[in-house]
Amino acid sequence: MEDSEQLKEMVKQKYSEIALQDKETNQSSCCGSGCCSTEVYNIMSDDYRTLEGYNADADLGLGCGLPTQFAKIKKGDTVIDLGSGAGNDCFIARTETGEDGRVIGIDFTPEMINKAKANAQKLGFANVEFRQGDIENIPVSANSADVIISNCVLNLVPNKDNVFKEIFRVLKPGGHFSISDIVLIGNLPDSLRKDAEMYAGCVAGAIQKEDYLGLISTNGFRNISIQKEKAINIPDDILKNYLNEQELTGFKTGNTGIFSITVYAEKSKTCGCATDCCS
Repeated sequence: MEDSEQLKEMVKQKYSEIALQDKETNQSSCCGSGCCSTEVYNIMSDDYRTLEGYNADADLGLGCGLPTQFAKIKKGDTVIDLGSGAGNDCFIARTETGEDGRVIGIDFTPEMINKAKANAQKLGFANVEFRQGDIENIPVSANSADVIISNCVLNLVPNKDNVFKEIFRVLKPGGHFSISDIVLIGNLPDSLRKDAEMYAGCVAGAIQKEDYLGLISTNGFRNISIQKEKAINIPDDILKNYLNEQELTGFKTGNTGIFSITVYAEKSKTCGCATDCCS
């Protein structure tokens, strides 16, 4: 697979295209990545439409969970959404924070930022803003967020350890995150792991569930819990683009599983260390 910068550029290009597509087109591909399926491959089976604050124009069908549902957002909170896309999770979070709160969406792709800003302007939300930036270097000051959310984004980032370090930096002492993401149990076949399209499709960039939770722990978070977990099934017509019949059978009958998890963790109210680890 390409190096980190090449992968980032590929993701930016793919999601620039997605920003200009409608939801139905995105849902009939691997997270919008373009490897078309005759079955609808929409890894977010959760339905946003019943949540207060839902905006159809901001829903591109690219998530893998409902982190806002589990994020314990309170009135007046400052919430940051990593990989905010067209703004759907931000607008739902804004319903929870109220007019006294603040919501900041961060996205890597200019086209997504433009779309989100246009949606916020139509809705008249003065306390929701969108910033272009790399979530490995979040454009927000330290100790500024009460809650961080993210929906099916960290799996696209080559260096997930850097992201969790940044989340720790940006959260206030006592703050917390709720993140929905894709993880693995067992090893993907090499042909899936190496393919750039599947990387943009949210699968090949996923890491082992145990390693994912380990990164959260080693970066200083506590009270880690899985709020929701569900299996992801990739349709055969997509898998056949990457696997021969023998590989397909082995993949489907083996111990490898692809899962969406929503993970919660907290930053301690006190550092509990000799250095200034809260900054």
